Amino acid sequence: MRDLVLEAKPILERFKLTGRVALVTGAGQGIGRAYAHALGEAGAAVAVVDVSPQHAEAVCNELKAKSIDAISIIADVTQPEQVQAMVDTVVSKWGQLDIGVNNAGMGEWADAETITPQQWDAMMNLNLRAVFFCAQAEAKVMLKRGYGKIINTASMSGHIVNMPQHQSHYNVSKAGVLHLTRSLAAEWASRGVRVNSISPGYTQTALVEKLLATPIGQQMSPQWMAMTPMHRFCQVTDLQGAVVFLASEASDYMTGADIVIDGGYSVW
Repeated sequence: MRDLVLEAKPILERFKLTGRVALVTGAGQGIGRAYAHALGEAGAAVAVVDVSPQHAEAVCNELKAKSIDAISIIADVTQPEQVQAMVDTVVSKWGQLDIGVNNAGMGEWADAETITPQQWDAMMNLNLRAVFFCAQAEAKVMLKRGYGKIINTASMSGHIVNMPQHQSHYNVSKAGVLHLTRSLAAEWASRGVRVNSISPGYTQTALVEKLLATPIGQQMSPQWMAMTPMHRFCQVTDLQGAVVFLASEASDYMTGADIVIDGGYSVW
């Protein structure tokens, strides 16, 4: 054991992503944008994937301004053919795909008795079905090489029931991401592909700011903070260390796990 420790790379070296290629879905804003910057700053080439051409290109330009090798890809990840085209574009550009961050998602508040089939399907299609087909397409490349990191964005809402807002369809979709992560991890572990997830708590993004600007949002915010031991929102920068860790060699013995970053909200 002593020899193994001595022969290991220095710890900070194991966090570097030099020579790795990553794609991040939903990278045009918010959490995905922060992930793209973090992975690029750690040394990876980054494909910025978003349904919005303007947002994807803007983030891609931000990365290039930091001398990060980056491209933008426009894709609706609810469409499997566009998911496959996304992965094909990355492999065509760099010849490999090492890190797949499946982050694109949506949120919505709705009472369970009023949720329509269309609302339910839209939530599941983006938050769960798309995560599966992204992971499937990414893994087909990674399994051939015998190495890869897939990182799914789940949520503390997959572990607990948020209050006071009602969002049963969202909670179920994120619980599904957690179990999907474990299922894929078990299936692919022996073939070198690790699958883990990150569960953010209440995170201060532009989308959340819009919700907080509504009358109901203004009522809920103080309750959320009262129930959060750290008494503040998560910032997107609070999530960057976790995505780099899960993407790097430092987490090579970790699969099927979820990292909860919620300021202590779910400890109660």
